[in-house]
Amino acid sequence: MVKEDCIFCKLANGVFPTNMIYEDDDFAVILDAAPAARGHALIIPKQHSDNLYELPEETGAKVMPLAKKIAVAMKETFHCDGVNVQQNNELAAGQTVFHFHTHIIPRFKDDKIALIWKPGKPSDEEQAETCQLLKKAL
Repeated sequence: MVKEDCIFCKLANGVFPTNMIYEDDDFAVILDAAPAARGHALIIPKQHSDNLYELPEETGAKVMPLAKKIAVAMKETFHCDGVNVQQNNELAAGQTVFHFHTHIIPRFKDDKIALIWKPGKPSDEEQAETCQLLKKAL
């Protein structure tokens, strides 16, 4: 389904012009309009899903192979030192556009791009409890 009022549906389906670097039947890959680094791209499914929770499994299965293809192209083109593959779900996790998408960001040593968190220090007991809770949910 394409959602009528979704900007990413429109971008992925050619309603508005973009800097598209790749397209197939399922996805458009465009340069981010507000990039963290030169070459920062977005993998956007042409069919609408608000987030990962709603994404059809068959679409999700195609995201990582495409992310790899884009990351390899970035490495070859920009000779970057690394690549971030980032996907956010809901406001608390930094999602600002509610159409599933994946960021591919070329990274360079000392580039000052901050995608970090403060590592926690859970006890062995807390980790075991967390593990059991998640196993039950699966």
